[in-house]
Amino acid sequence: MSSGLRNRRRRRPELPLVPLIDVLVMLVLFAFVSMRFATTQTLNITLPKVETAGKNQFSNGVLIQVNKSGEILFNNKPVAEHELPALLQQVKDVSRDVPVLISADENTPLKTVTFVMDECRKAGLNKFSLQSR
Repeated sequence: MSSGLRNRRRRRPELPLVPLIDVLVMLVLFAFVSMRFATTQTLNITLPKVETAGKNQFSNGVLIQVNKSGEILFNNKPVAEHELPALLQQVKDVSRDVPVLISADENTPLKTVTFVMDECRKAGLNKFSLQSR
């Protein structure tokens, strides 16, 4: 009787990988779906509609936003009008070819938008665009 017990070998423990992989895929999918993506626009602005507008999203560039009241944001940080020329000069010192995207509400005073465009030209940054919808 004891020899029968010795002949019986213990089964090697197995780890079922397929169900584990399924669970991991579902966890990754759930994490991806529930992530909050950062938006580039922090202002509540309505962009003007332009029929002939091309693609105006920049991956590496400067974003200047102007809201309805004329407040200016430089890469999502509020700046005063007198601070903008120095910031644009710093950008030009890095590279003249840095694209500048000007995003203004459709009801923004034209005076503010033209001020921003003029300061870009004065700084030597000629690659600027107006964002539209």
